[in-house]
Amino acid sequence: MATEGGAGLAKSAVEKLSDAMGEKTKQLGTAMQDVHRQRRLILVIVCVALFLDNMLYMVIVPIMPSYLAMWEAGNSDRESNASGAKSVLGPGYPPENEDFKIGVLFASKAILQLLVNPLSGTFIDRVGYDIPLLIGLTVMFLSTIIFALAENYATLFAARSLQGLGSAFADTSGIAMIADKYTEESERSRALGIALAFISLGSLVAPPFGGILYEFAGQRLPFLVLACVCLLDGLLLLTVIKPFGSRARENMPVGTPIQRLMIDPYIAVVAGALTTCNIPLAFLEPTIATWMKKTMGASEWEMGVTWLPAFFPHVLGVYITVKLAAKYPHLQWFYGALGMVIIGASSCTVPACRNFGQLIVPLCGICFGIALVDTALLPTLAFLVDVRHVSVYGSVYAIADISYSVAYALGPIVASQIVHSLGFVQLNLGMGLANVLYAPVLLFLKNVCQMKASHSERNILLEEGPKGLYDTIKMEERKGKGKTPHPTGGMQGNNVDSYHRDLKGASEEDSSDYEYS
Repeated sequence: MATEGGAGLAKSAVEKLSDAMGEKTKQLGTAMQDVHRQRRLILVIVCVALFLDNMLYMVIVPIMPSYLAMWEAGNSDRESNASGAKSVLGPGYPPENEDFKIGVLFASKAILQLLVNPLSGTFIDRVGYDIPLLIGLTVMFLSTIIFALAENYATLFAARSLQGLGSAFADTSGIAMIADKYTEESERSRALGIALAFISLGSLVAPPFGGILYEFAGQRLPFLVLACVCLLDGLLLLTVIKPFGSRARENMPVGTPIQRLMIDPYIAVVAGALTTCNIPLAFLEPTIATWMKKTMGASEWEMGVTWLPAFFPHVLGVYITVKLAAKYPHLQWFYGALGMVIIGASSCTVPACRNFGQLIVPLCGICFGIALVDTALLPTLAFLVDVRHVSVYGSVYAIADISYSVAYALGPIVASQIVHSLGFVQLNLGMGLANVLYAPVLLFLKNVCQMKASHSERNILLEEGPKGLYDTIKMEERKGKGKTPHPTGGMQGNNVDSYHRDLKGASEEDSSDYEYS
């Protein structure tokens, strides 16, 4: 009897535990099905992906001297063992070109990103945002593992280039997914602002993170930690979004081709602003440490924390722009123009600084201005697609990523050459002048917020015919609106006239696409 009673209690306990776990699982499933909670989880996934991408970009900075020392030791050993031996850095990279090699290494990510983005944008428009984001996280994970195992320049170059491939998918699809999930303009600005803050945070914490772990645990541990976080982010994506589950993408509209978006004058103005405003940051990062050492005798720790204070004005700029955009959305162009003027003025004053304390002020100004421009213009790209094209965002944010990549592909390679041939002062004056002169161009965007909603989906249907269930439904809805009762005897004779009236009505509606209210 006692044995049977114990077994009954154990069975009851197991049933209660099973019921409790089932209830918790059900609650978790319900939470994931809730639209608002799901898009918050999606925002977290995208922010972590952007954070990781920028962490991986900057974490190598404090570890780079270790690689250089290892390569130099390898060079010395080879030269002592055999005359005429090749450098471990490979042919075409002689020891006197250390700066150039490092510049090419850092630029390789942006260069590959620049080349892949036109293809990744089109791919994202075709298959949706979730699968490309998963592809990007997978490639970034592999890149991080290769970084951890790298022992020569060729392997590091391959890892950095592979990271650029992953970023072309992860960054573009992530930002596009945010724009797609947050359709209300103020919410979209806030969500994109949070994403920008995580980008800045990743660039900020990466050097000290890499330096501390490298000091106490070796050069591989920083990359292995980032690889684990990347893996967890990918698993969370699979859990929340289920990229390979039911595919509703087939019934969504076909996105506007990237080449058509590139020739849109409004999108071209925004893309030019994004490139121009990021040039000072991209060009100063590889050159300012050397200038500080020569001009003000800066110590190692001062050169290491040069950009640390600038993180706080960047976050402040994001916060201010989001708040202003919520109250005065029609002034997005003005926030961007103001940011470019601040960047230009700050860039011009950098060469006048004579100590570390003075230098902090213009660097904070540059990052504050970049925050204004990015936070104001990234949501504007989504709005332009909404009102002038089809609300599919892969290609338009691929264009934005191309804009960033142009600056960061040129910076590590071109900036040092400009400093050597023209001087650090001329470099900063040129970048500042370019930003100040570009600011008035944003006046072209002044009336964007007054544009009416786009009817471009109907345009596509009229020009290309239905391409799937979504297009067929839209075509039938448009035809249904134009139908009028006809006498039975005259039905067949009026079919052609009815079609022409429908077509004319749709064309008249389409003609109002770019009118202003």
